[in-house]
Amino acid sequence: MVNIRARVPFKVGQKSNIPADLLSFNGLESGKEHVAVIFQAADTKPEVPLVRMHSECLTGDVFHSSRCDCGEQLDETIEKMGEMGGVILYLRQEGRGIGLYNKIDAYELQSKGMNTYEANNHLGFGDDLRDFTEAALILKALGLNEIRLVTNNPKKIRELEENGIIITEVVGTKAHVKDGNESYLKTKASHGKHRFHFD
Repeated sequence: MVNIRARVPFKVGQKSNIPADLLSFNGLESGKEHVAVIFQAADTKPEVPLVRMHSECLTGDVFHSSRCDCGEQLDETIEKMGEMGGVILYLRQEGRGIGLYNKIDAYELQSKGMNTYEANNHLGFGDDLRDFTEAALILKALGLNEIRLVTNNPKKIRELEENGIIITEVVGTKAHVKDGNESYLKTKASHGKHRFHFD
């Protein structure tokens, strides 16, 4: 299943040249181009590695949209794994699985007063269409049957456990509040049961 491995450097904030290996995969039923980013920290890595499943968010990860906190969560995780080691699975599941163009349509509805879940529902989609079955397969292909999961999302915990991954610890990320996303974060906490705390 593991296909190609390449070394890439990362820069987050003031930190540069955080080394990591980028792995691609073949044989996945969906045909999606998921990748694993494996951080080899200089210090002794914990026996049970940190893992984050990060769903693609072009608007947040690349263009730093103020509507979400995806880019900030990704940066926080890269910085943490640069120090401690770990694996980020970057999953091609844009917009909680509805795709980029539909997410842009949902943004327009949010501009008119709907929250993120209401907008998806109005477009005919469920709250969260992401499937983490392939993520579990990738972890098993990497020999990671037991992990410490970096997430605030109970759906990710549940689906990995249902697919045979043992989660020994859940490590939350910060609530990255900025102009334009506070309502979004509070809706994720109240409706999606995401586990983070506001200062």
